[in-house]
Formats: sequence, structure tokens, C-alpha cells
Amino acid sequence: MSPLASYKRLFDLAGAGYVLVAFLGRLPLAMSQLGALLLVSTATGSYGLGGLAAGALAVANALGAPVAGALADRVGQRPVVLVQSLLGATGLVALVAQVGGSTATTVLIAALAGLAMPQVGPLARVRWRPLTHGREDQPRLVDAAFAYEGAADEASFALGPALVGLLAVAIDPGGALLAAAGLLAVFGTAFALDHSAVRTHAYALTHAHLGGAERLLSAALVVLALAQLCIGVLFGATQTGATVLATAAGNPGAAGFVHATLGVGSAVAGLATAYLPARIGYERRALGAAVALLVLSTPLLLVGSLLTVTLAVLALGCAVAPYMIAVFTLGERVVPPTRVGAAMTVLASATGIGYALGASVAGRLADATGSHTGAFAVTVTTTVAATALLALSQRRLAAPAGPAREPAVA
Repeated sequence: MSPLASYKRLFDLAGAGYVLVAFLGRLPLAMSQLGALLLVSTATGSYGLGGLAAGALAVANALGAPVAGALADRVGQRPVVLVQSLLGATGLVALVAQVGGSTATTVLIAALAGLAMPQVGPLARVRWRPLTHGREDQPRLVDAAFAYEGAADEASFALGPALVGLLAVAIDPGGALLAAAGLLAVFGTAFALDHSAVRTHAYALTHAHLGGAERLLSAALVVLALAQLCIGVLFGATQTGATVLATAAGNPGAAGFVHATLGVGSAVAGLATAYLPARIGYERRALGAAVALLVLSTPLLLVGSLLTVTLAVLALGCAVAPYMIAVFTLGERVVPPTRVGAAMTVLASATGIGYALGASVAGRLADATGSHTGAFAVTVTTTVAATALLALSQRRLAAPAGPAREPAVA
């Protein structure tokens, strides 16, 4: 089956409505981080405080996501995501309502909003194996599904910041966060109520015997979590560097559009990964993508205008989705079937923690140096770390000690 045929079959199985809802449901998280950064930094004049608020939102989301993922594995995604969507929307509205208050209150509300927000992208990945269960071509369909989800994540992180930038220019950063709250309340709820949530829980219960007594955490999953930590640092530092440069150019709203190009290149490259030969293992794909990130991030140290930074970020994005697709695919394969939701949210959490770390460190360096170069140096440094980590872990990732799968699953 060709990659295009695989994508078409996936959408036929899930339904166009589900695909749309699952995509729009992940936009609020993509919007909230940059929205919080712009809202607070504009109100206070401090990139450090803006980065702290955005980081608090991201860290809280990262800490809460594995708990929510494990709970979703146990009781099903429907009740968990439904409650998270409504509470997360309320938290974003509260953040806008109190901006300009004390620093402690701002950071606390940002953290509470992040804690409540669901990780729609990782949870959507969990649903594809149940949706394709029983088909002879399931291995190919699941590979295509993870490629699609990687592209969808990156497209959301392109469209999300772009929407924030557009609304920040047309209205203000507060308007962008209110829009994110509305999207979360509507489409997060729809994602929770979709029939695929019930089917996923039923599948997990049916296949619980395949997981045995194996633990969630393993050396392979720790490596993958560290790999996602690195990509999160890249996101946070790059977004902060773009914000500093755009603000210096007198157009802070342009930061959203600059960062959006990262997702554009990444989404296109993510869809293209379905064309890679199956003989190229995912551990090798992850390493190759890490090397590409290192090479493509270096030009950020030389940029000095909105045009040059946009072109550099666009090129960098071409390596992001292939990297994340490989990591998440390996993550799904190294855990028992009943722990996939927890594993996907652990990896997403590592990304969020990395984002917070990258945004905070890059923001402090930008405040200290008064330049975007320090922020982008954090981007380059983390790609070096990711390359070294994956190069040293090839053997461990090549033969992960995962549980037995059903016969139809590779």
C-alpha cells in the first residue's frame, strides 16, 4: 500500500470529522505558550517574566500530562479529556483576566491553566492502533498514522503561533488566549466525546493480558524522554529568540509568524517520512534527524533580521517532525499495550519541560545580553546534546525490550 493510500485509508477508518476535531483540539496548547509569553512580556516589559509565565504553563502541563495519561489508560480518555478541556479553558480566561497583577499570581494561574490542559496530540496517537485493529495492513497503517500525527502536531504548532501573532496584532495578546480558551472548550470536548475514545479503552481492556506485569519505565523510554526534552528546549529557545528579534524590530506580533514557519517545514517533512523504506529503523531515523537539527540550527547564530530568521527557522523545521515521529513511534513500541497513553504523555511532558527550560534560559540570556543571539545559542547547544544522546543509544533503541504484540502488529 502506498503512503497516499495509507493516509486515505486512515481517514476513512476514523472519519473526516474525527480528524478535524483531533487537529483543532490540539491548537489551544500550541497557542497558549506563545500567548502567555507575549501577554506577560508585553504587560511587564520583561522577557524573563514572560518566559517564566510561559514556562510555568508548560511545566505544569508536563507534570500533569503523565498523570492524566495514566488515568486515561485506566478509566478511558472520555471523562479525563472532557474535564481537562473545560478546566483548561477556564484557566486561560483567568490568566487574561488578572494580567497586570502580582508576579506570583500570574505565574500561579498560568501553571494551573497548564496543569488542566489535555495533551490531545499524544492521546490521538493512542487511538490509531485500536482504530486499525484486525486489518492485515495494520503495521503500515500505524506507521502512516504516526507520521500523520507528527505532521499534525507540527502543523498545529505552525498555525497556533500564527493565530496568536495575528490576533495579537489585530486585537491584543489577551484576545489570542481567549480564542485558545474557546477552541479548547469546543474541540477538546468534541475530542473527548468522539466514539474512538470508547473504542480505545475497550481495546486496552481486551489486550491487557499482552502487557503482563511489565513496568512503564525502562532504559529505552528514559532515553526517548531525554530526546524529547532536547526538542522541547529547542522549541522554547527558538520561540524566545524570535520574540526578542521581532520586538527589537518593532513588531512583536511577528514572533508568532516566525515561529510558525518551524511548523510549516516540519509538517511537510513529517508527511514525507511515510515514504522512507521500512528497512531504515526508527532509531536510525531519530539519529539522522538529530544531526540535521544540528546542521540546520547553526545559521540561527548569524541571523539579524526578520527575513533571515524566518528562512532559517523554516529550514530547521524540516528536521523536527522526522525526529519526533521516530521518537514517539519507538515510545509506542517499548511499553505494554495498556500503558501507551501514559508513555505518549510522558514523552509529551518531557517536551513541555524542555520548552520551559529553553524559554527560561533563553529569556534570561536575552535580558542579560540584550540580543537574540544568546537565545539561539541555547537552540544550537541542545541539538548537540540530542545528537550525542541518540548516537550513544542506538543499540538500546534498535532492539527495545517491549511486550509481545498481537500477531497483526509489527
